[in-house]
Amino acid sequence: MSRRAQLPAALRATRLPMVGAPLFIISNPDLVIAQCKAGIIGSFPALNAREAPGEPVMLEAWLKRITEELDRHNQANPDTPAAPFAVNQIVHKTNARLERDVEICARWKVPVWITSLGARVDVNEAAHAAGGIVLHDVINDRFARKAIDKGADGLIAVAAGAGGHTGAQSPFALLHEIRAWFDGPVLLSGAIATGGALLAAQAAGADMGYVGTPFIATTEANADARYKQMIVDARAEDIVATAGVTGVTGNYLRPSFENAGTTVEEIEAVGTQMSFGKAREERPKAWKHIWGAGQGVGAVEAVVPAAELIARIGREYAEAQARMRRILSDWPARGDWPA
Repeated sequence: MSRRAQLPAALRATRLPMVGAPLFIISNPDLVIAQCKAGIIGSFPALNAREAPGEPVMLEAWLKRITEELDRHNQANPDTPAAPFAVNQIVHKTNARLERDVEICARWKVPVWITSLGARVDVNEAAHAAGGIVLHDVINDRFARKAIDKGADGLIAVAAGAGGHTGAQSPFALLHEIRAWFDGPVLLSGAIATGGALLAAQAAGADMGYVGTPFIATTEANADARYKQMIVDARAEDIVATAGVTGVTGNYLRPSFENAGTTVEEIEAVGTQMSFGKAREERPKAWKHIWGAGQGVGAVEAVVPAAELIARIGREYAEAQARMRRILSDWPARGDWPA
């Protein structure tokens, strides 16, 4: 496909072509606000906002705080406004909160909706009616076509190496198949932890990068301090893929199985069916400390504020652009190639 559609305004309103992926349990208002103020789209799963029966609806409180803090930032910093934020909806039959959460997000006019584990026309229509755009995450071309057919505006291509629920395909293969027919927004997920990887994602056909694992090791993240340190200490060889934890294949830190007193093989022998109606705390106790991560962990060298992490990736992105300009000057397009 030779010509690319222009990105929606919400995706262009960033200082770096990057979205902070929604991290289950970990993403919270502190992290989202820091990401947006630093110039990238911050996001969180709606299911992270949990409240006990009879308490005020936590999702409402989170959206109010994020909206108001970003509005104040924009009024005080008109030259460097915050990027928009996104909310991730788990569109799966076991998510009993979906209808309620969709109504709340529509009322607060969430600008970017990320849908996962299923595509539904009614959710997409609710987002559009509220002025939002919908990005749906997919692991192959078949699911990508279904998502667009049901009204999604863009796709998140989840390739091999992505943390948490992951794909199995090379990013080059997945992006090529999607770009053969789709000219709308495409984000790439899978071991993007440096500015060079971010630029490479764009060279391969993506518009933006989708970055999750590095944000686990930030001061704002709602993660156990041991989890953050494990991210810093880990390398790609420490990542293992299994469907045993949630019923869907995901990438996890192998040392976290050891610390939980179990093994990947033991978890897989028990087996798990995917359910988003069940709290993490209701799973077997040992599984509470089995921690997800992507293969990009080797680029994470310290626990830092989110703004510092984003600045580091931004510097690397600029350096990668300069390096590519030098490479392209040595290897320009030479003549016309036969059709």
